[in-house]
Amino acid sequence: MGLKMLFSISFLQWVLLVQSVEPFVYDVNFAGAVGDGESDDTEAFKNAWNVVCSSYIPSGIFRVPYGQKFLVQPLTFNGECRPKNITIQIDGILIAPSDPSSWKCNDANCNNWITFQHFDGLIIQGSGSLHGQGQKWWQMGCMQNKVGLAILDSKNVHISGLTSVDSRKWHISIERSSSVHAFKLNIKAPKDSPNTDGIRIQHSTNVTIASSTIKTGDDCIGIGDGSKYININRIFCGPGYGISIGSLGENGRRETVEYVTVRRANFYSTENGVRIKTWQGGHGYARHIRFEHISFSEVIRPIIIDQYSCPPHQHCKNYSTAVEVSNILYNDLRGTTNGEIAVELSCSESVPCKNIRMKNIQLDYGINGKIYNGHPKSHCLSVVKSWDEGNVYPNVPCLTKNLSY
Repeated sequence: MGLKMLFSISFLQWVLLVQSVEPFVYDVNFAGAVGDGESDDTEAFKNAWNVVCSSYIPSGIFRVPYGQKFLVQPLTFNGECRPKNITIQIDGILIAPSDPSSWKCNDANCNNWITFQHFDGLIIQGSGSLHGQGQKWWQMGCMQNKVGLAILDSKNVHISGLTSVDSRKWHISIERSSSVHAFKLNIKAPKDSPNTDGIRIQHSTNVTIASSTIKTGDDCIGIGDGSKYININRIFCGPGYGISIGSLGENGRRETVEYVTVRRANFYSTENGVRIKTWQGGHGYARHIRFEHISFSEVIRPIIIDQYSCPPHQHCKNYSTAVEVSNILYNDLRGTTNGEIAVELSCSESVPCKNIRMKNIQLDYGINGKIYNGHPKSHCLSVVKSWDEGNVYPNVPCLTKNLSY
């Protein structure tokens, strides 16, 4: 009995000792990374990750040091590791190959530059940046482009502080994941760069995007099929195409988005503000969505529901089915538009939008920070069981006035 008790105590002490140990820190330079921006440091990054992932210390830090530039080919970080708490500390600059012909990859994640998959507990943070060097890729067309940073099949992920520049395609993609929280990101690409969404969310739950600046050539944030409980707060968006839900229902698919909240966003010189976009002939729904306390400055189309999405230069026929859009709140949206139609609600004639509520909307015509006497308009088609409260300008005739407000 005495030996058993001694063994039990010793084992408990060993567990406590291990838990109290400082995190294991491994710098990519330790694995041979050069960091001159020209040498290929891909293998050094892989070797450094293998060291961190196989460590017996409960917490590990994979560190990319400040003051160096690291040229890396596509990388996949798999979260099936011994340490349960891993931090990716990026303070240096990561550079992707600029020439499409020099892109080297042979795994399932070839469409992504940097992939994190199968994590339960991951922190990606730092003052560093990811340079996608997408200029030559944009000339090849969207189908050839690659995602910058992808979070796949993971949960309890926190991303903060990083800058993403000139991604080939979407800067950050969150797919099939839950409890992902992104803060204080800076994402930028030229306004004419194709398909460079800032953050794309698909098949994911409980995602928060907050306190970030996004300036791209496409959606600042795009929310796609299978997304629910999405919270977006304090985003500066522009240039770009705004914050979009969709598009949903392409090629007759059943696709769904629900429980999305966008609050305290600022849009500057964007094509769109807050948009819900679906294809004719689709199935599914976009519902329980709130847009609140949002400001616009020189936005062409601040508020849009468009259920007639169609490829450019094509004539799309009308269908008897559509993605159902319902229970949408617009509350306290203000600012200026430099377009003709400030509020566009173009809903399916076969599946009308319903329970659309607008409260305290003020959209004036303005350019260069000045409000002019132009009168922005609204457009309504197939909106039912919907109403407005307080002041709503421009007037939206398909909404019933709530006189009890």
